[in-house]
Amino acid sequence: MKKVNLLTAAVTAALLSTSAMAVEFNGYMRAGTGISGNSGSDVAVNKNGIGRLGNENDNYSEFGLAQDLQTGEVNWRIESMIASGAPGANGWEDADFNVAQFAVKANGIFDFDKEATLWAGKTYYQRKDIHITDFYYLNTSGTGGGIENLSVGNQKLSLAVIQDGENGDDSSGFIFDARLANIGLWSDANLEVALAYNFANEKDGGSEEADDGLLATFILQQGLSIGFNQTVFQYGTNGYGVQAANFWGSGSYYARGTNNFNDSTGYRLINWGVISMGDSWEMGHQLAFMAGQDIGDDTGATNDTDQYSVVVRPMYKWDDTMRTVFEAGYNAGEQLDGNGSTEDFGNAKFTVAQAWAMGSSFWARPEIRVYGSYILDTEDDNAFGQGNDTEYVVGIQAEAWW
Repeated sequence: MKKVNLLTAAVTAALLSTSAMAVEFNGYMRAGTGISGNSGSDVAVNKNGIGRLGNENDNYSEFGLAQDLQTGEVNWRIESMIASGAPGANGWEDADFNVAQFAVKANGIFDFDKEATLWAGKTYYQRKDIHITDFYYLNTSGTGGGIENLSVGNQKLSLAVIQDGENGDDSSGFIFDARLANIGLWSDANLEVALAYNFANEKDGGSEEADDGLLATFILQQGLSIGFNQTVFQYGTNGYGVQAANFWGSGSYYARGTNNFNDSTGYRLINWGVISMGDSWEMGHQLAFMAGQDIGDDTGATNDTDQYSVVVRPMYKWDDTMRTVFEAGYNAGEQLDGNGSTEDFGNAKFTVAQAWAMGSSFWARPEIRVYGSYILDTEDDNAFGQGNDTEYVVGIQAEAWW
């Protein structure tokens, strides 16, 4: 009992010595339902390649709580988040829950660089995404630690080590992540360079067959008077080569326990952004090309692959609340077929949504949208069953972040 009292006194004294700010509640959600011509309810087909609007068949939510504590010039930020995904087919249903974030971040702790942040725990680590396709082209989030925003002249250097899975009794995977941001170029333009090195730490008596891989990312950000534009080039080796070329990988979940991917090399070139076209129109877009050489698969065979994606989302604003949103997407090329060879594929989508949002901006949320989608598979005549290569969906969905 005495130990408990001493611990209580110590915690109370520590809290009294700090300045606590209000607890911050943040998060994200999307939820809705749809009725389709062939599939029953909602459908989701390759949303990274053809766009997510009217092309999602799940509910997803994130609930975050954060607390800032101030001691002198040091800000201690405690971040936590629960994430959940569910089909949304029933009012009460089992769902996947994950502690997505649980970390401590100390800013101002280093006398030599007050802007730098020391962190440890589990966190969303400087994720890079394209919202209209829900594509995270760089996402090494996980459990680890590091230093962010160290000043190197006018640039900012971030270094981290993050765990990336276990391979049974053979090895543990890790990512060494190094980033240099704010590299000034011409007017309103800057460059960020990110290197993710995925390596295995072999366990006693274990052996890892997969070679380490490197994913190099170069992000050119161009500010515009009417919006912004980003051009992204990524190059991957071995397991990262497969991620860059054959599927929409983000830099985590590296394939281990096999040497099938050890000679793979891949790259992708992406351009995306959002621009304003007068007072009433805004548009987001994604252009992507992905290719690879000697891309391995589970059979041990290797093949060359390539594909491209075009997605555009123009939006017409009737007033500060109501908008009409259009989205068209097309993704086609060659991909691995799982049998040691490649196959042609092609998906297309067109969506019209009538929406109401809290503001007129492209990014204004919460938003409620009623939509209709037409989805086509150009290579599989039976993609939606009963000899159907097309699908029609009407639905309603809400999306919010705060």
